[in-house]
Amino acid sequence: MLPTLLAALDFRSNNAAYQPVIRALDLLRRYAGSKARTYGEAEDVPIAGVVPGGLRELVVDVGKDGRARVNRINYEIAVLHALREKLRCKEIWAVGADRYRNPDDDLPADFAAQRAAYYAALRQPEDAAAFVAQMQGRMATALAALDADLPANPAVRIGTAGQGQILVTPPPPQPAPANLERLKAEILARWPLTGLLDMLKEADLRIGFTARLTSTAAREQLDRETLQKRLLLCLYGLGTNTGLKRVGGADLGASERDLRYVRRRFIGREGLRAAIAALVNAILAARRPTIWGEGTTACASDSKKFAAWDQNLLTEWHVRYRGPGVMIYWHVERKSVCIYSQLKSCSSSEEWKDEDEFARWQEVGIISPAQAAAIRAEGERAIATVTRRASPYCDGWERWRPDPRWAPLTALPTTWDLPE
Repeated sequence: MLPTLLAALDFRSNNAAYQPVIRALDLLRRYAGSKARTYGEAEDVPIAGVVPGGLRELVVDVGKDGRARVNRINYEIAVLHALREKLRCKEIWAVGADRYRNPDDDLPADFAAQRAAYYAALRQPEDAAAFVAQMQGRMATALAALDADLPANPAVRIGTAGQGQILVTPPPPQPAPANLERLKAEILARWPLTGLLDMLKEADLRIGFTARLTSTAAREQLDRETLQKRLLLCLYGLGTNTGLKRVGGADLGASERDLRYVRRRFIGREGLRAAIAALVNAILAARRPTIWGEGTTACASDSKKFAAWDQNLLTEWHVRYRGPGVMIYWHVERKSVCIYSQLKSCSSSEEWKDEDEFARWQEVGIISPAQAAAIRAEGERAIATVTRRASPYCDGWERWRPDPRWAPLTALPTTWDLPE
């Protein structure tokens, strides 16, 4: 993947200070098909301006003969890291790109001729030294004000951990807007004690989204009114995590067997997508632009972990949060309207990391196919262990202790960063 991207993209820089990164990228392109672990001694390998001082020991290997050789894998990582940092500040740009385009294209066409006028409009000095001095003066004034106010400010203090971090007390919550309280009161007056199932039924009567849930069979004998009721009960049981068994036993006119039949025959992936699309389109069409703004297709999704009982079939151990639970994904539109939410297991969004680097190591011969298969198998074994909540994930992480037979590591071997 990396050689293909480097061959397709043309990176340039208008600053002479960052030309070493451009030369390093050319070096990576020339060695894209090579299986050598180090660069040739005759190669001009840019180090200054590419590899940070703290990482040079990892990049430059000194052999037993005293000769310095540049480790290709570590050097490529350092080059890509430098490229990322310079792309973000547009010191390096990509030909044909939009976000990472030539920064000179962002300037007005007559900037060179009207330079003084533009600086005057921005109220900034043309001399770089004067600009830096101005910024240093503002920072010195702000730090002096902080130093004078800190001893008597109860909301700010210096922490004892780490390097003495500045801790700021969170501000008190702002009062709720008056219109928001009035809106809540009006909704409560119009629809007091309205259940979620009633809201789901009313939405379907207005929109008819259950009509998108069609049968997988060639023909169906259920009448539309009965089918609509059972579909709504199924969606309620699945969406709220109540379950079809509890909904079917609540004397709502449909048994658990009836609901499971409808679930199996009518509720599928494509039908649910069509129903959600109909519901979302109706929400966007009904809202007033004067309050919520114009409709947009922009949508963001984020998740939050919630604790759940172990008996819940979706409950899994979350490695990052170190505890059992489930994940709720909210899909929120630009104006903070929650389009819909999803209940998912903790491992539903997990994915393999460093796939590109893993493939690269196999490509250059650092990892053999047998070793790659063994690594992948071990990863699959670890995933299976987490999924079925086997030991140690069922034992309680707070009681885990390392094996006392493990001896402390006093020093790393010189080839610690390379596989055996």
